[in-house]
Amino acid sequence: MPTLTIHNPATGAVVGERATDDAASVARKAQAARAAQPAWAAMPLRERLAAIERFRAALVAQADTLAVTLTAEVGKPITQSRNELSGLLPRIDFFLAQTERAIADEAVFDDAGMRERIGHVPLGVVANISAWNYPYFVGCNVIVPALLAGNAVLYKPSEFATLSGMHITRLLHEAGVPREVMQPLVGAGEVGAALLAQRIDGLFFTGSHATGVRIAQALAPRLVKLQLELGGKDPTYVRADADAKAAAESLADGAMYNTGQSCCSVERIYVHESLHDAFVEHFAATVRGFKVGDPMAPDTYIGAITRAPQLAVLDAQVADAKARGARLLTGGRRLPGPGNWYAPTVFAQVDHTMELMREESFGPIIGIQKVRGDDEAVALMNDTRYGLTAGVYTRDEARARELLARVNAGSVYWNCCDRVSPRLPWSGVGDSGIGLTLSTHGIRAFTRTKAWHLRLPPDAA
Repeated sequence: MPTLTIHNPATGAVVGERATDDAASVARKAQAARAAQPAWAAMPLRERLAAIERFRAALVAQADTLAVTLTAEVGKPITQSRNELSGLLPRIDFFLAQTERAIADEAVFDDAGMRERIGHVPLGVVANISAWNYPYFVGCNVIVPALLAGNAVLYKPSEFATLSGMHITRLLHEAGVPREVMQPLVGAGEVGAALLAQRIDGLFFTGSHATGVRIAQALAPRLVKLQLELGGKDPTYVRADADAKAAAESLADGAMYNTGQSCCSVERIYVHESLHDAFVEHFAATVRGFKVGDPMAPDTYIGAITRAPQLAVLDAQVADAKARGARLLTGGRRLPGPGNWYAPTVFAQVDHTMELMREESFGPIIGIQKVRGDDEAVALMNDTRYGLTAGVYTRDEARARELLARVNAGSVYWNCCDRVSPRLPWSGVGDSGIGLTLSTHGIRAFTRTKAWHLRLPPDAA
């Protein structure tokens, strides 16, 4: 039987192997999920809630083991792995608290014997092709509300985070979610392709724009509900009235956290000319202070690059920026192995002729561009095919709200960045995707509406 070998990106060592699925096993699991879903949906909601409560408790009890596994397979610093697990708990709490209200029937009309209601019923079988950079966040944004809403789930974790994906699956089974209702699929692209060939009622994907387009093309003839959470080229503008040091420290973290491997990592910074030099000085100093090293060390901030091919992308962006006149302030090179390592990299004097300012980097690299004022900043922020997040740093809330209203992005930030809340929808504009997760809207994303027309009989009291 074919196997998937998982390597530690920080050392190159093998950390695990798993038997992979094939087209036949994917089909069997999809059929089993289809057969099991009606009984799961018919179960009282309180019982589904109780299963997720037990899942939450297991995450807490096994957090240390889960964090070590996550760091070993994706290279995320251990402190940040623990942060991801602890940060998942409020999201689960939100789903537990809000699902009943979100999917309850709504009475919208009652007059002269005619009643109208809106129902929210499960989609059925939900397929989730998930991401490696935040496997617990990204996976559970789909899995938990999908299960609570009464769906069965076919879950393909990224091949780069398979062990964490299997932990998620194991804990859900141990919490009482039937194995047929929560089905894991192990493998790479060919397993994802086999999943798309199944009879599914919704496909929720997180990953690259190119893969998202291929998925959309594959499913279009069948009109399957589709949600795509894709990339970003997330900009931030620092106005003249901002605190240069505070903004620099905040944005350095926003750009470099998780080694820059986040769809909402800050990837472009525009700074008013009057503040530019001071900001750049503070920003570069902050980045130089980030510790690069063993991801298992609690004080490491910059870990390994999870996917080795991404090193070539970073090399190409650095070479292009240098060739076009950018000024390298720090980094700009691979670091010695074994493993996949890249120095935190900061460029100034950049512009939009450079790939660094146009294409997603997904690594510890950032460009800082000087601007003359607000209008130029907004024009540059919108000069992109992406539209995931954007931010403004300023003391003037009214001006921040005005500027952010003009920016094409699904999430906007005033004096903060790289932040996700379970209470707010997570969505994108343009090539950043379609659909949304999180918030009560994200819970309802796993349902379809059903219109009820109910007329009382003529002789009813």
